[in-house]
This record gives sequence, structure tokens and C-alpha cells, in this order.
Amino acid sequence: MATSLPVKFTVAICTWNRAASLFQTLRSLTSIDPPDAPWELLVVNNHCTDETESVLDRFVGRLPLRRVFEAEPGISHARNTAIQHALGNYIIWTDDDVVVDKAWLCAYERAAKRWPEAAVFGGPVRPKFEGTPPSWLIAICQQVGEVFAARELGKEPIELDGADNVPYGPNFAVRTREQRNFLYDPGLGRKREEGLLGEETAVVEAILAAGGKGWWVPDAVVEHFIPQGRQTIEYLRTYYTLVGKTHYRQNRHGTERLRQPRPWLWCKSLRAEIVYDFARLSGNPHRWLKPLIEASILRGALKR
Repeated sequence: MATSLPVKFTVAICTWNRAASLFQTLRSLTSIDPPDAPWELLVVNNHCTDETESVLDRFVGRLPLRRVFEAEPGISHARNTAIQHALGNYIIWTDDDVVVDKAWLCAYERAAKRWPEAAVFGGPVRPKFEGTPPSWLIAICQQVGEVFAARELGKEPIELDGADNVPYGPNFAVRTREQRNFLYDPGLGRKREEGLLGEETAVVEAILAAGGKGWWVPDAVVEHFIPQGRQTIEYLRTYYTLVGKTHYRQNRHGTERLRQPRPWLWCKSLRAEIVYDFARLSGNPHRWLKPLIEASILRGALKR
């Protein structure tokens, strides 16, 4: 796979202690349709303590692999390290728990050729649940897609406007020159089991707000693996608690209520929790989901 031509695409994966799912991701990359332009795979080891390096060893020679190490915990630190080392004209970001479609990389290549002025691209993220999800989750799956990074903006290309139609972390691309001007905020993003959300959407929104163009690429598809441990009500609570904490820190428009005095937040959170408890008695997730989300978001704001 060695080439004297400049690398056009850097596929970047930041990983922390997901050796098993990383193996599946890398295996899927060995089966993609090759693009016309050269590409590289850059994996950032964010201080893993599992078998990550052994997994990477298995793909030497099978993928155009380079690896770097980032000791500081946090996805934003790892992403910024990838930016420093990327050789491509575009950085295509994906995660260590996805399976990419065969046409994934070629789809981004076609998009870059079709819209050479664009700085951002994004594609579908489709959840792939381990086993059979619980019945309550099946019933509300469409309503909680963001919890599992599900993203679908239609079967036709559309221009990204930086409002509701931005790509999600497991599947987006940024032209490298813009990416180096818009680094990821270490105050955002997951840090081990803690941290906040939204480091990638903050960057994409900033690029688009600065005049950059973006396009939805419907045929650049990845499947996002959702283990059974995430198919729980407690996981929904954890996610929406992080939403509340993140929105409070970002002071996003429409979340002024999260900046109310703590006693007010406590009362509202307790009220939502009581409504949730009574709604659970019905056994209907469509009745208890809204108060669960409300209670969790308010709890997140209280953790500021």
C-alpha cells in the first residue's frame, strides 16, 4: 500500500479500551472499495490499558495504518492529536465501535470531488443493537436515536446549515485546513466514563457559522454497535444527564431554564422524577420517556 503520491484522505479513529469492537471496525475497513486517491488510517491510542496495541498489530500490512499515542485522557485531546499527525487533505472521523459500509470511503471521495468548496461532510449512522433490544426500547427507538448517535438526514444530498442538520461523531469529515483552524475544545467530549458531550458538533457548527459549506452524503454509511449494557433505562438517564450538564456549560439558546437557581432546579427535577415514577406504572414508555428526560437533564444542570 506504499505510495509516493500525497495522501488525500486520513481516516481517523480515537480509541480507549475497546479492543474487541476496534477489531470489528478495522476488519470492516479491510473490505472497503478502494478510493482513487491514496488514503491512510490514523489510530490514536488514548492511553489504552487493554489489548488495543495487539489488535493494531494484526492489521499491519492489511491497512495503511499509522498509530500515535495520546496520554491525556479525553476524546478532544485525542482528536487534536490526530489533527497534528494527519497527512490527508481531508480528515474522515469515525469511531472504534462502528462497521463501515463497503462504499463508505468512496462516497466521501465522490462528495469531495462534487463539492470542492465544502469544508464539512457527514453521513448516516445506523444503530446495530447487540441481541434483541428490550420491548420498551424498540417502542421509543426513533425518539431516542441521539442517545445511540443515530443520524439520518434523508436519501438525497442536502446542504448542512449548522442548525438541526449537522453530522454526528461516528461519521463525518472535515477538510484539514479548516480543521486545523477549529480544534476540539478539551472542556467538551467524553473523558473516560465522565466528561461532556458535543465536541464534534461544536466544531462543525463553528466552521459553518464562519462561512464554511457542508453537505450530507447519504451513501457514506456506518453501523454503530450498541452493546446490551447500553440498552437500559439507566443508560438513557446517564446520557440525558450529560445533555443537561453540557447545555448548561455551553449556555445554548433555549436552555435558559437550566441557569435558574439551584432550589428551582431541584424542585423541577423532583417533580419530573415523581411524574416519571407514576408513568412507569402504566408500562407505556411513551408516557414515561418525557419526564425521564426532563428529570435527567435538570439533574445534569445541577451537576454544573
